Amino acid sequence: MTAGYRCRPWRYPGARRVSFFFSGRWTAPEIGVPMAGMASIILKPNRDKSVRHRHPWIFSGAIQKVTGDPGLGQTVVVRSSGGEALAVGAYSPASQIRVRLWSCEANTPVDGAFFHQRLETAIALRSTLISSANLGACRLVHAESDGLPGVVVDRYGDFLVCQFLTAGAEIWRDTIVAQLAAICPVRGIYERSNQPIRAKEGLVMRDGSVAGQSPPEWIPFQENGLLFQADVRQGHKTGFYLDQRDNRAIVAGMCADLEVLNCFAYTGGFAVAALMAGARHVTNLDISDTVLAAADTHARLNAIADDRMVNMAGDVFQVLRRFRDMGRRFDAIILDPPKFADSRSRVPQAARGYKDINLLAMKLLRPGGWLFTFSCSGHMTPDLFQKIVADAAVDAGRDAQIVRTMTQGPDHPVALAFPEGHYLKGFACRVL
Repeated sequence: MTAGYRCRPWRYPGARRVSFFFSGRWTAPEIGVPMAGMASIILKPNRDKSVRHRHPWIFSGAIQKVTGDPGLGQTVVVRSSGGEALAVGAYSPASQIRVRLWSCEANTPVDGAFFHQRLETAIALRSTLISSANLGACRLVHAESDGLPGVVVDRYGDFLVCQFLTAGAEIWRDTIVAQLAAICPVRGIYERSNQPIRAKEGLVMRDGSVAGQSPPEWIPFQENGLLFQADVRQGHKTGFYLDQRDNRAIVAGMCADLEVLNCFAYTGGFAVAALMAGARHVTNLDISDTVLAAADTHARLNAIADDRMVNMAGDVFQVLRRFRDMGRRFDAIILDPPKFADSRSRVPQAARGYKDINLLAMKLLRPGGWLFTFSCSGHMTPDLFQKIVADAAVDAGRDAQIVRTMTQGPDHPVALAFPEGHYLKGFACRVL
């Protein structure tokens, strides 16, 4: 922490802050309108079931007509074919997901107070996790699962990193930033709204500082007692794969005295965790020399000897085939690839990619070796992913057992009404 900077601890008492916000000393730009004057989305007959079950998405095909002339991100009332008011949400005329619901209570005013309550609740739900685990980096707001579609907020040390990925999130961006700055005082807030999903919403890419100081090139933080740095300006996601925090600890605990191949290594999070837990040697494989240089930095930060880790730059699919032809073998292999399916139409292609790398990995494992395999594609269901890995084992001529399943950490919750939020799937497989 910068000398002289006073940052409040990661505890959010709630009541005192609420009274501050409603005392009149702070006002948000109010762009909501009374329900009577709002545009309406009329659903087709028998297409209201998902809304009544509190699912936050309404697809274009479920809509019979639109009354009024709602603009991009404007709050609309969702009505049944009979005219019953069911919910309020943000309208996105360019997206297949035409409305993302703010609330399944149709009389909910969507205004500054609404966002204050949602943000404060989301942050408070992480307070126990943050204090008990002494986390230096954590997700504070997880979009739909926290009742804020398209809004992502991660904290790295004394900085927040935000993403506004949908039309509704975009129109309330300034309000959300102002409230975050007050609820969770930090040195600065940085925006990383540069994800492809914004194009589907009719929005342009954007990033940069939005409040306070600009973040440094690297922000240091601790995770499970290990030292890491996040590149919040250029790094993947918001700078680090925070959703794999618990899985890095699980995998590390199963790699003692093993020779490990870490595929799609990025900046070496799994490698550092495994080595610090007693892995004999780790080979990091990634297509980018830049991120592998960061993996070396992480190894040095944790005083890992140079001879225990080696980096290889190359295409994982090609290198795994080369290892197979060379007869290379490992005790454990980690497969943590990027998202292979960014839409439902790409699932078949993604399935082929997942099967290919899992088949190759199983051929490279010594008898009794460990395969730690993940999918972060939200359109890839857990059942389908398991079937793909099972088919890979059959084609590799190996028997395998799932010893443990893995998913995203508790700061990336899954709303029961929104199973799509369960995007990260992982299996720890013993390959016989």
